[in-house]
Amino acid sequence: MNTNIKRIFFILLGLAAFFAFYYAPQFGPAIDPSGKSFELTQQGKAAIGLFLLAGIWWVFEVTPIGVTSIAIGVFQALFLIRPAKEAFRDFMDPTVMFILGSLLIGLAFTKAGITKRIAYKMLDVVGEDTRKILLGVFTITALLTHIMAHTAVAATMFPILVAILALYGENADGRPTKFGKALFIGMAYTAGAGSICTLLGGARNPAAVGFYKEFTGIDVSFIDFSVHLAPFGWLTVFLIWALLLVIYKPEKTKIPGLREKARAEYAKLGPVSKQEIFVGIVVFCALTMLVLQAIVPALKTMDRSVPLLAAGLLFFLSNILTVEDLEKKIPWNIVLLFSGAMSIGFCLWKTGAAQWIAVKWLAMLVDAHWLVFVLGICFLVLIMTNFIMNVAAIAITLPVALVIAKYLGVNPELILYGATAMAGMPFLLLIGAAPNAMAYESKQFTTGEFFMTGIPASAMILCLLVLMTFTYWPLIGMSALIK
Repeated sequence: MNTNIKRIFFILLGLAAFFAFYYAPQFGPAIDPSGKSFELTQQGKAAIGLFLLAGIWWVFEVTPIGVTSIAIGVFQALFLIRPAKEAFRDFMDPTVMFILGSLLIGLAFTKAGITKRIAYKMLDVVGEDTRKILLGVFTITALLTHIMAHTAVAATMFPILVAILALYGENADGRPTKFGKALFIGMAYTAGAGSICTLLGGARNPAAVGFYKEFTGIDVSFIDFSVHLAPFGWLTVFLIWALLLVIYKPEKTKIPGLREKARAEYAKLGPVSKQEIFVGIVVFCALTMLVLQAIVPALKTMDRSVPLLAAGLLFFLSNILTVEDLEKKIPWNIVLLFSGAMSIGFCLWKTGAAQWIAVKWLAMLVDAHWLVFVLGICFLVLIMTNFIMNVAAIAITLPVALVIAKYLGVNPELILYGATAMAGMPFLLLIGAAPNAMAYESKQFTTGEFFMTGIPASAMILCLLVLMTFTYWPLIGMSALIK
């Protein structure tokens, strides 16, 4: 199909999906197991249509992904789904500012030369085998997410991967490579996999534990959480590595002379500069504040975007970052992407459309076999977390799922850990998580390639969930059914 015809086709397909829901007759209410009714309003119908339009335009890149985000705000105001003030206020949500702060930190790391220093040292350690290079990158990414939010990890790793790709030598003319696709898609996926291993990996983890305590009265400790999900996360990291080696087998198995080249480039950097030390100290302090938020009550009320934005402010005040960096090196297309993602997420939430979808889906699982029920819950969370905030996906799904689990005799712990794991690994769409969007900035893959790679990756983690349910979790005392 001609590129221009293909583009027009998907533009019209997105619009058709929107208007089909906008003008559709009123749908029936969704009824949860307790008998509570959830009506779908006209605004809710329109929100579902807009959600489909955005998904089609994003996946097939009919326009720059940031422009599709602007369309999300425009459509909400134009078709009276939500007031413009609400729709566009989400574009500057603190979560979006957290992503901007992460990008500023990554940019400061690059300008100071820290990223090249880390990249060359890592290549010196892992050697010239491209498979080991990929595994080394994925391991470091996953490890960092144990102590800091995966968005910040992605911003830190991105420039390091750019430096590694430059040494690969196959894309001197700027064309994407299979190695580059595996490198950046793998970074995004393993950032998600690593983030489920501890409560510090993302806001969804403590949120899920909070809902679980509210509904069961049982508190989950930091150690308990990690004991149950760290093996899941690390098995996913290694499986992603194996999967990407099959789908995107690197053009080269080895890069002859890479270790010597890395050592030579590292030597050219000379001793650590004052600028590198300053940037390192500022970032360390910012990340320490993020970690301490989980244990220091006084810091819990502070939004997590503040430490990163404060670090960015210091970099501008000290002239490490300049106005040229702000105008030319910040990927505003990615910032806008997440602005739109927040807006459509809140739109689905505030109009009640997300709750209606979740309850309709879960109501079909009330009389199902317990394993089908568990997989149905986790599949719903997995899909929802690709479109709306993972915290919202947990907030919508977990309360209803825990009620049904009790009715079916399913251990609520299984629902907690299964749903939390799925919420951390949105492998289909760029808007599912900030690392996905940051990886896209490498221009090594298209949104369609990311989506198609995410299908087997998502199926793989659902299969891993079943394996964990019947092997590891029973070994540590967590049975699938209530005894």
